[in-house]
Amino acid sequence: MIDFKAISKQYNTPLYLYDFNHIASQYTTLKEAFRARKSLICYAVKANSNLSVIKHLGDLGAGCDCVSIGEVKRALLAGVANYKIIFSGVGKLDEEIYEALQKDILMINLESEAELERVEIQAQALNLQARISIRVNPNIDPMTHPYISTGLHENKFGVDLDTAKRMYIKAKNSAFLDPVGIHFHIGSQLTELAPIKESSEVVADLVRSLKALDINIKFFDIGGGLGIDYDDETLIEPYQYAQAIFSTLTGLDVTIMCEPGRFLVGNSGYFVTKVLYEKINGDKRFVIVDGAMNDLIRPSLYNAFHRVELLDRKEHISKADIVGPVCESGDFFAKDVDLPASYHDDLIVIKSAGAYCFTMSSNYNTRGKVAEVALEDGKVRLIRKRETFEDMIKNEKDYL
Repeated sequence: MIDFKAISKQYNTPLYLYDFNHIASQYTTLKEAFRARKSLICYAVKANSNLSVIKHLGDLGAGCDCVSIGEVKRALLAGVANYKIIFSGVGKLDEEIYEALQKDILMINLESEAELERVEIQAQALNLQARISIRVNPNIDPMTHPYISTGLHENKFGVDLDTAKRMYIKAKNSAFLDPVGIHFHIGSQLTELAPIKESSEVVADLVRSLKALDINIKFFDIGGGLGIDYDDETLIEPYQYAQAIFSTLTGLDVTIMCEPGRFLVGNSGYFVTKVLYEKINGDKRFVIVDGAMNDLIRPSLYNAFHRVELLDRKEHISKADIVGPVCESGDFFAKDVDLPASYHDDLIVIKSAGAYCFTMSSNYNTRGKVAEVALEDGKVRLIRKRETFEDMIKNEKDYL
């Protein structure tokens, strides 16, 4: 049992708490599923970019999937080897590409023909060969939330099969490009295996056709997106996931890469917030807490569901909205949930808060970002201090 009361007393609220043992267990389970073939698990840093989280996974053997040069620098600072780092993303700046090439990371993942040209220019300026992969859009419905679907033609990500083949041929013929990988990622919070397997079949067939052109792909990157349990979803078992991928790769000698984020850290996380007071408007009950949408925006942004628990209260259960102090009607964590009567300083724990929660937080309403705390082997430690007012204004006050 996690002693949320003691942790909250030590570090105050609101705060994020991450169970590092859970993260290790998730990583080990996934790595073990792929043991039959060469594999590299590259943690999707965007899910939770705390340096201690990255280091924890790096120490376990993970690489990193990064979508900005800032994330690349975080991975390197946390001790992840450069040869385990991928740089992805739709819109990379020339200076980001240049710096990534200087840092000699494993590869840059390309999303368009225009981007291939920019990478070639930067590689030529450095007089080196840029290792690249190309993100292929298999145009298969991932059956997930439209905001986190990424593998359809209507999404901004990747290129179609014909464009990809054209890009690979151009890269093979360039003195400054080395096409070593191929990549697909059809969406996040995936709970259906069939679209993943179908996508892998499509992309594996492309790899075979490239091989016939003497373009030998070494890394087969299946992206991430494995779903987690937010609300009793039926989940994909890692072993079945790996077996589905294996079944599509007959005759191909490739290293399988995957880029989990949510799967590794999502259910490790808890957002702990304190009740300020309750308010009744007509027949509507509001539980007002010290956390807000600037701290955890997923419910407001996606109408995402997070389980909530009011600690140590059982009596007088009724429907309530859990809301924060931010001056927006969208500032809520849950609506119409069954909740016992709450009192000043009671603690509410919001679960499954390890992924896409702190990383999407902001200083809206001049609210400082909250503390982050790690729990490992029964020991608690601070991994990001709470922001102060001075922290928030330090880049502004000299320009008054």
